[in-house]
Amino acid sequence: MTPHSLAFYVHTVTTGTVLGARPTDSPDQVAAVLGTGFAEDATGGRTMFRDYGLAEFHFHRGRRGDPWAGHHFSLQVHRLALGPIGLPGPVLQDRYGRFAPRLRFGKLRGLLDRRGVPLVEIPEYAGNAPHYRTFWQPASQTAVTFVAVRDAYSTPAHLRPGDVYGITAPVTAAEVAMRTARA
Repeated sequence: MTPHSLAFYVHTVTTGTVLGARPTDSPDQVAAVLGTGFAEDATGGRTMFRDYGLAEFHFHRGRRGDPWAGHHFSLQVHRLALGPIGLPGPVLQDRYGRFAPRLRFGKLRGLLDRRGVPLVEIPEYAGNAPHYRTFWQPASQTAVTFVAVRDAYSTPAHLRPGDVYGITAPVTAAEVAMRTARA
């Protein structure tokens, strides 16, 4: 893992942003940061996401014709282990260099701990347990999910236990409370 790509992950979890692009930013604001090299999918005219390789930004609106509002972003870290099709995207690659195919949760957590950025385990959704575990950073409202138990039908074949699957923001205190109540 290059120190630069680790710095990217630490910054994202610490700030809840991708290079400063917030989950609530508009499509134009995100494109101003991450560029115009994205795949776009709009479903039913009310939801849309833009796929920048590693980062996906999701948007919604009340009805057709309304402006798009940012909803959340996710870093699809698991894609990096797929090789060239899982590249992080040109803006991230230009800024941070090579990204290793796997991000180990223990390594990321250790770096965050040393910087005083705590991660708190939150209950996993029933359909994901026990194969995945999720840890939350309350100040940035960012969640890190990793493979806990390898299973041929529930986890990607290219990931091992301890590999980060994805990073998502925002995960609000209300969502954490809901997950806790359901656990």
